[in-house]
Amino acid sequence: MEVSGNMEAEINGIAFDSRKVNQGDLFVAVSGTHVDGHDFIDQVIESGAIAVVCEKLPEQRADSISYIKVANTAEALGVISSNYFANPSSKLQVVGVTGTNGKTTVATLLFDLFTRLGFKCGLISTVENKIGVQVVTATHTTPDSIQIHHLFSEMVKNDCTHCFMEVSSHACDQRRIFGIDFTGGVFTNISHDHLDYHKTFDNYIAAKKLFFDTLPKQAFALINADDKRGKIMVQNTKARKKTFGIRNMADFKAKVLSNTFEGLELNIDRNEVWFKLVGDFNAYNILAVYGAALELGELAEDVLTILSELNSAPGRFEQVKGGSGIMAIVDYAHTPDALENVLLTINAIRTGNEKLITVVGCGGDRDKEKRPKMANTACKLSDKVILTSDNPRSEDPDAIIKDMQAGVSPVDFKKTLVLADREEAIKTACMLAMNNDIILVAGKGHENYQEIKGIKHPFDDKQVVGRMLELTRN
Repeated sequence: MEVSGNMEAEINGIAFDSRKVNQGDLFVAVSGTHVDGHDFIDQVIESGAIAVVCEKLPEQRADSISYIKVANTAEALGVISSNYFANPSSKLQVVGVTGTNGKTTVATLLFDLFTRLGFKCGLISTVENKIGVQVVTATHTTPDSIQIHHLFSEMVKNDCTHCFMEVSSHACDQRRIFGIDFTGGVFTNISHDHLDYHKTFDNYIAAKKLFFDTLPKQAFALINADDKRGKIMVQNTKARKKTFGIRNMADFKAKVLSNTFEGLELNIDRNEVWFKLVGDFNAYNILAVYGAALELGELAEDVLTILSELNSAPGRFEQVKGGSGIMAIVDYAHTPDALENVLLTINAIRTGNEKLITVVGCGGDRDKEKRPKMANTACKLSDKVILTSDNPRSEDPDAIIKDMQAGVSPVDFKKTLVLADREEAIKTACMLAMNNDIILVAGKGHENYQEIKGIKHPFDDKQVVGRMLELTRN
């Protein structure tokens, strides 16, 4: 570290966005994915910044400004943010949940479980952030470093004892997890996703692994023993290693006894328990929550009793019943692996006398490699598939669907329809459905908008499919 200027200057606030700098602030020049904060140092000084943290010192330095040169400003931002808010995460039991699928469900179930156990808790998730019963709108899976520590600070002020948070690969790569005093980390699973950002699967794995690499020795690292990359996650961790699984030997083990649309019956550590969640993938989520709760010192009987009463996170295998026994399932599945898990679950439960109609799209400005895989998976495991728009963002929906169609084999063309308008696609699925048929609407889950050309239009899969089922019944 190299410093120059007055190190005793009093700081009013922290900023890493040059547009948000106020008089008396410390500015951290972070090299982002699109812009480099170092390019705005002169501008932030004009806006009132009195101190700058940077990786390379400016050639021209103002005498009145304090400069601190560090090796990595993104990591420094996390530590500075924690210090600024009086290290709030050290006053909480913070458990981070990472993985491709299951993060939201595991974090939300942990929040609901510990709330029911009598603790006041915080939640940082894709769906929403919570401080006790207060809901704070979520804009990213993992907020930026300043927002994270501010949230922790508010949780401490409101007497929270625990916080359960999703830890995204982007957050790891961008060092947003630095400065957080984690009590534990949970790894759910990993499969191809976010390659638009990480470029390679190895980079994606490395980003997730960084979370466990940085856990302190007094923390726990709970991994899925049935995921072949689980051991990679913890090979360099200082934390105590724990495992959960169904197929392989594990510290927390379960066996699926029955699986219906009403729920799961599991044998967990020799306890037979009925849960409201559906599917083998949720058996893993339940096990992850169970293991984490026990690592946090809770009693198995109390944990299982409350877990058996909990519902899944919003937009995760949510069922909407229609007339003539038609059932629609709304799920956030937006990766090939997640879509396959949901479809395999439906196929394992259904009688085979009904049709399974899948409505699915892929997001724009995101990993293009998964588009043909998503379509291929849908066709392979459904009787009818409607390819549609998801959140096209800045891309042409028809171009996205064309990428998906590349994964449709010639034999499956006859079972595939293309309707770029998502509402029309859902309406058509409802019109095609007969007595007892099943409709899966995949990709958006809890989201209540559709993003097109930078504008978020109101759109809720659950509401739309409910309305369409009602219309087609009448």
